Amino acid sequence: MSILVTGGAGYIGSHVVSLLGAEAKDIIILDNLSTGRRENVLFGKLIVGELNDQKLLDTIFTDHNIEAVLHFAGSIVVPESVTNPALYYHNNTELSLKLLKTCLKFKTKKFIFSSTAAVYGMPEGGVASEETFPSPINPYGRSKLMTEWMLQDVSSAHEFSYVALRYFNVAGASSTGKIGQSTPKATHLLKTAAEVVAGKRTGMSIFGDDYPTPDGTCIRDYIHVDDLAQAHLDALNYLDTNIKSQILNCGYGHGFSVKEVLNTVEAITGEKLAVEMAPRREGDAVTLISKAEKIKNILGWTPKYDDLSYIVKSAIDWEKKLK
Repeated sequence: MSILVTGGAGYIGSHVVSLLGAEAKDIIILDNLSTGRRENVLFGKLIVGELNDQKLLDTIFTDHNIEAVLHFAGSIVVPESVTNPALYYHNNTELSLKLLKTCLKFKTKKFIFSSTAAVYGMPEGGVASEETFPSPINPYGRSKLMTEWMLQDVSSAHEFSYVALRYFNVAGASSTGKIGQSTPKATHLLKTAAEVVAGKRTGMSIFGDDYPTPDGTCIRDYIHVDDLAQAHLDALNYLDTNIKSQILNCGYGHGFSVKEVLNTVEAITGEKLAVEMAPRREGDAVTLISKAEKIKNILGWTPKYDDLSYIVKSAIDWEKKLK
């Protein structure tokens, strides 16, 4: 039996593939390499192709006896989703439906979905549990929430179980030093700062310093990519013995502002970043922090890297190595 990982050459998918490979799992990776890289794939068989190619999907499911799907493929840039919503509903919702229908066709019963804290929008007090009513404020969050709804309905109608993991702000690079955030033109805060440190950018922007937070900048719950990757393995192990589907937050339960992250970068490097102020971006929430007790209780997930300095250093070390 094989595991299909869509988007497995990308940032988060490649870290999950690395952990799966270390456990000697039989892995098939489907990626169009639009943002992923061949070099990120350390284990498994990489198939370069489009999720929209039904013939290719049928061949993969037929030839490899797919037991479970881990679905990372999609578009993730919030401002882009505001200016080009149709792209996000196609990549994140329509293609997810195609993949779900293929799972039903081939009786693949286990599915792990890469969702997002953006489904919460701007929760009261800036803190969200799984019971917080979803109210996304941008097409990215809405496109992911629509896929969650599809998963719920499919699991109610068929012998099919899923775990949807709602990511908070993923950052850092693998503790092995072999993979990290390699996406070209990435918009993630720490990735951008690391590129400045590595001399790949001349400077960076803070998008808004007039938010109702202590220092005026947005606050986010930053989670190290290795801890997030482990959550997917824990979810896969859960589905091996449980049929009850779950929606779970992935975060540390506390947040840092944009300025606090950049101050940490400067403290680690001993260098002043070239930073300019810019207007707020459309679709950005003020504060977004997780309540994440449920994932620990249900999956037994135990994070190892809840340390902003470690997250920042791992991102910078990777960026300096990345060609």
